[in-house]
Amino acid sequence: MKVTLSALDTHESSFTPLVVIELAQDVKEETKEWLKNRIITKKKDGGAQLSFRPLLNKYEKETLENQNLYLVGASKIRLLLGAEAVGLVKECSDNTMRAFTYGTRHSFKDFDDDNDDFLSMAERQFIIKHELENLRARDEKMIPGYPQAKLYPGKSLLRRLLTSGIVVQVFPLHDNEALKKLEDTWYTRFTLKFQPIDRIRGYFGETIALYFGFLEYFTFALIPMAIIGLPYYLFAWEDYDKYVIFASFNLIWSTVILEVWKRGCASMTYRWGTLVMKRKFEEPRPGYHGVLGINPVTGREEPLYPSYKRQLRIYLVSLPFVCLCLYFSLFVMMIYFDMEAWALGLHEDSGSEWTSILLYVPSIIYAIVIEIMNRLYRYAAEFLTSWENHRLESAYQNHLILKVLVFNFLNCFASLFYIAFVLRDMKLLRQSLATLLITSQILNQIVESLLPYWLQKKHHVRVKKKVEALKADIDATLYEQVVLEKEMGTYLGTFDDYLELFLQFGYVSLFSCVYPLAAAFAVLNNLTEVNSDALKMCRVLKRPFSEPSASIGVWQLAFETMSVISVVTNCALIGMSPQVNALFPESKTDLILIVVAVEHMLLALKFILAFAIPDKPRHIQMKLARLEFESLEALKQQNWRRLCLLCPGILGHPCDVTLASDTATMHIT
Repeated sequence: MKVTLSALDTHESSFTPLVVIELAQDVKEETKEWLKNRIITKKKDGGAQLSFRPLLNKYEKETLENQNLYLVGASKIRLLLGAEAVGLVKECSDNTMRAFTYGTRHSFKDFDDDNDDFLSMAERQFIIKHELENLRARDEKMIPGYPQAKLYPGKSLLRRLLTSGIVVQVFPLHDNEALKKLEDTWYTRFTLKFQPIDRIRGYFGETIALYFGFLEYFTFALIPMAIIGLPYYLFAWEDYDKYVIFASFNLIWSTVILEVWKRGCASMTYRWGTLVMKRKFEEPRPGYHGVLGINPVTGREEPLYPSYKRQLRIYLVSLPFVCLCLYFSLFVMMIYFDMEAWALGLHEDSGSEWTSILLYVPSIIYAIVIEIMNRLYRYAAEFLTSWENHRLESAYQNHLILKVLVFNFLNCFASLFYIAFVLRDMKLLRQSLATLLITSQILNQIVESLLPYWLQKKHHVRVKKKVEALKADIDATLYEQVVLEKEMGTYLGTFDDYLELFLQFGYVSLFSCVYPLAAAFAVLNNLTEVNSDALKMCRVLKRPFSEPSASIGVWQLAFETMSVISVVTNCALIGMSPQVNALFPESKTDLILIVVAVEHMLLALKFILAFAIPDKPRHIQMKLARLEFESLEALKQQNWRRLCLLCPGILGHPCDVTLASDTATMHIT
């Protein structure tokens, strides 16, 4: 039995706003009416079949500002059918994870017709976003009222509205009651405890929950390094032969923690259902442009852009620009060393207490300049990557991450490599590493959390005063919330958060045998980072849309690459130590060969450990294999039924095929 969405009553008397759409102030009435009709129209007629209403009624519009704010919601049945359309995976009553279908909804754990919490608010808002993004042009050639905003069959209407400036922004609303409960268990009380990762996932989605899970895991993984590093700091600085044990432990540690994280990540994402979600076909990203043509894969009409033009832009413009930025970074680094030489000469001449403090000033200034350069380069990298005109969002992200990682790595670590392997000044290396690490951590806390929170508090006070001045007969609670949230900053994703942890991992692992106290400072920073990032997500920035994720993606490879580089740097530093050099007073060639041999042995050990530790726990592997087997069996039965229906006498007698209506899948048409 096949039931269409249009056959169901998806309207409910109560309206729960989930998503806000803000239109530009000068949008024409015919455009508003057209957009409203496309959102509320039934699916069979090309609409989204969602609930849609303005934030303000006609009377309130005459009293209040912000007239172009609209609320989008959906009925319970509509959301459940949307959950099937996006392929959400939920836990069944038999503890297995399966793709949700409306027809088999009663077989899923915790489902009840009267239970509104089966889908988390993050999942409901993700469904609304999916439906809005899949509103596509049919026979329209342009957006009504805007002849310059061209359309073609299959074009996403929301993306065209955003790129044309007709829609200013689309964002999900906070649930103040659920947010308060989350805050009480997360960061309002500064105590050492595990984060409520499952609650974070239920409110913000899997991508953000994975970041906070990785941040917590990485912080706990740093504690052994911090404990072991403290005695090395408190006792003998210059006995580098004693650091062989510490450096070896660091190299094994960096491999084991990354492999163990994969296993923990697989367990979490299986429990959340994202590990077994089917991958969707990627649509062209919003900024992609080109000449209209037919996509040979999908058969749809969409912009086409020649690959050779993109390659020319990458190799003739982007690559030279990145190289120029790297050269400029090295130039700034040499200015820093001139400042260091000036401060050291001043201290040697006077020897006063003030000049000893002055020795740290060049490193502090350089750390601040590094942060500024990193942020300026980020804007340039985003512009260049967008200009390269990548069709898919995944390709765009990969090229952006590569550009940013290369520059940030050189910008942050080039001076340390120069001090270690050119100047060979271990005292200056320790001083520079400590100053760069601590200064960057303080700056990140101020720029990312404290300053935005202070600005947001000031804005909140202004909104409060404006709402209190309204007439008493207007219920302005929802109005106040929407106006407050629309002015909040937009969360741009976990890119910057992972980048900060990546650089921190580099400071800890690359030169661990010179500054073993780095892990202790990283732990202290991360304990406050958890709370400041939580504050940022809950009170400073707009609530982001949930995005299903099964892992931390390309960042896993980035961390693993950093751990391999750390093997080389630590072996080289130990080989350069006076104690090790004293063992080979006559032949430096033997020393180099031994250091290279040890480095290769440690690399081999890293790869053996990575191979020996499975990425997924055994019980997860078995469950995934079971799901794959059941999927293949179901596909066989489905094909056999179709064959029997098409050819009833294929086996010499009619096939008796019965499809139970209560197990049929309901599809949106």
